[in-house]
Amino acid sequence: MDSKTVKQYKSFSSFTRRDFLYRAAAVGGTGLLLNTMNAWGMGIASTASEPPALTGGGKGKKVLILGAGLAGMTAAFELEKLGYKVQILEARAFAGGRCQTARKGFSLTELGGEKQTCAFDEGHYINHGPWRIPLHHQSTLHYTRLFEVPLEVMINDNDHAYVYSENAGPLAGKRLRIKEVKADMRGHVSELLAKSVKNHALDQELTADDQRLLLDYLQHEGALSAGDLQYKGRNGRGWAVNPGAGANPGTLSDPLGFKDLLASKLGNVYSAVHDFPMQATMFQPVGGMDAIAKAFEKRVGRNIRYKAEVQTIRQNDKGVTVTYKDTGSNKVSTISADYCLCAIPLSVLRQIDTDFSDKFKQAVATVAYAPVGKIGLQMKRRFWEEDDHIYGGHILTDLKGINTISVPSYGFQKKKGVLLGYYQYQTQAIEISALSPKERAEFALAAGQKIFPQYTENFETSFSVAWHRVQYNLGGWAEWTEKTRAAAYPTLLEGEGRILLAGEHLSYLTGWQAGAIESAWQQLAKLHERANA
Repeated sequence: MDSKTVKQYKSFSSFTRRDFLYRAAAVGGTGLLLNTMNAWGMGIASTASEPPALTGGGKGKKVLILGAGLAGMTAAFELEKLGYKVQILEARAFAGGRCQTARKGFSLTELGGEKQTCAFDEGHYINHGPWRIPLHHQSTLHYTRLFEVPLEVMINDNDHAYVYSENAGPLAGKRLRIKEVKADMRGHVSELLAKSVKNHALDQELTADDQRLLLDYLQHEGALSAGDLQYKGRNGRGWAVNPGAGANPGTLSDPLGFKDLLASKLGNVYSAVHDFPMQATMFQPVGGMDAIAKAFEKRVGRNIRYKAEVQTIRQNDKGVTVTYKDTGSNKVSTISADYCLCAIPLSVLRQIDTDFSDKFKQAVATVAYAPVGKIGLQMKRRFWEEDDHIYGGHILTDLKGINTISVPSYGFQKKKGVLLGYYQYQTQAIEISALSPKERAEFALAAGQKIFPQYTENFETSFSVAWHRVQYNLGGWAEWTEKTRAAAYPTLLEGEGRILLAGEHLSYLTGWQAGAIESAWQQLAKLHERANA
């Protein structure tokens, strides 16, 4: 369950499915960080489906919450129901933390960078923070249901999309449909195994009846010819000429060569069933992921003090005192409470003046955060749908700094659309983040042009983010290792004195909204227990 050292890939041919799809992170394993796997949905799933049922009340007690991300707002919403008086300090001018959506008018200025203002057309957007909800994340779905946030299907896996590798041996530089790779590997391997069964190579392992049943399975699994058990292609890989009306039965496409597939190692990427909880279909809020943050904000926003940048945190046996600066006026103020739930990312918290013990400060400083970059590219024509017939899903590639191009699961058959031009991690995210927004777009376009010839001519505008350069995040998500989990996690989970922490960093669902929500549930229950002891 713990994260492993991130390895920068050298060639596609050495990747496993996880390496290629969700390296880093996601996300998101097998040479990647487990928490990255989680971010992409390749790690463990959420287990909690509703907030804890708590008895007793909090009337007369005040809780100060630091950070109006999903963890902070979840805690505020639930604590208010128990009768606590809640105040939230949020450094930004809006709530949601990393739960952000860039649409027309949204602005972002990275540390050391220039101001970006999103210029997408009305109705178009990019979820540059979290962008999908697995069906297993019932904690997130609990609030979308409760707050009546409309959802739509997010197509997370599309076999009709492309894979493009420049390091795939005889298949290098070829744009292939994912279904072609899957179908042909299944067919060739089934043929090989079927012939070994027929030639009695497995006599010692299988009875005659077992062999007959296995041959029947392999013939269907691999679409093998009945007599000679040869794989000659299958309609599931696509047609050279699609069947149609009249005298048009269609023409099957020719399969990729078995030796070419083996040499390319593309089959390694697609040989496994989806990793739990990565499903072919997921959910997304209609109109943008920030609909979840806005739904929380609607209910707890009256308790949020915006542009309140925390300066110091102090506590004693009677309560907690925090000083904060209004970033609009630069006025410094003080606020006190009986307890504090700090939902500030550890990457930011470690820079704040606190009176935590040395042990606790060390634990806060132990956890690394993932460098992560995304870019949204608005295209004036949905060529991926019109020309290539790709509706949702990901185009997978080993092009340096790209990793994944994802086409939108909203606005099908409309004129325009915004696709995800890259989703990058670690060294590559750091390198590309040094470019200006215009240069990032040029980088993404030059790479994407190798896969889609229509790319450059259809590009209109872009919006990018490097989360490690965003002031109040300083990283995409917490990156735990086995060593840091053992050394720091229990200390941070316990909190110190009257201060408890919450956020995706205090979960095994790092990078997921469910991690933030369920962390808040756990920690507010702990706070409630202490307040009523």
